[in-house]
Amino acid sequence: MSWKNTNKRYGTLSISLHWLMFVLMVAVYATIELRGLFPKGSDPREAMKALHFMLGLTVLLLLSVRIYARVVSPAPLISPALSPAQNLAAKLGHLALYIFMIAMPVLGWAVLSAAGKPIPFFGLELPPLIAENEELAKSLKEIHETVGELGYYLIGIHVLAALYHHHIRKDDTLTRMLPIKK
Repeated sequence: MSWKNTNKRYGTLSISLHWLMFVLMVAVYATIELRGLFPKGSDPREAMKALHFMLGLTVLLLLSVRIYARVVSPAPLISPALSPAQNLAAKLGHLALYIFMIAMPVLGWAVLSAAGKPIPFFGLELPPLIAENEELAKSLKEIHETVGELGYYLIGIHVLAALYHHHIRKDDTLTRMLPIKK
């Protein structure tokens, strides 16, 4: 299989990035949900939050690679072709996912910055994006949490669309992104 996309299917790079980012997104959500199992201020809770931040920033880093891959190797054609309305919906859905995967890590980074907290990244401490401001930190945190909750729906719609294409439309939308079967 080629690293680049072909007219019929995604290449190894796109497929690998897609599924790696899926696993990362599950981990990002799991860490922030699981932190609630531990008392506030406890080491396990703080570890979950730090891992949440680091995984979120990893999504942002990998997204830059994914966008580059998408630019140099456009998506394969869907067979049978989509209607213009379906094609527009697909483009808008993917755009929403990309905006989400950029906005959430940047918002999280800004929350930590405004709260005057360190920004951990696997042994490094990243610089703050903005100056310390507790009121702004609270507002940004609310936005980050609200958009994060909306992310469940956005991801769910993406999964449902893939299943719709595979089981109802019976096109190759989903199979183009699956690893090759041996």
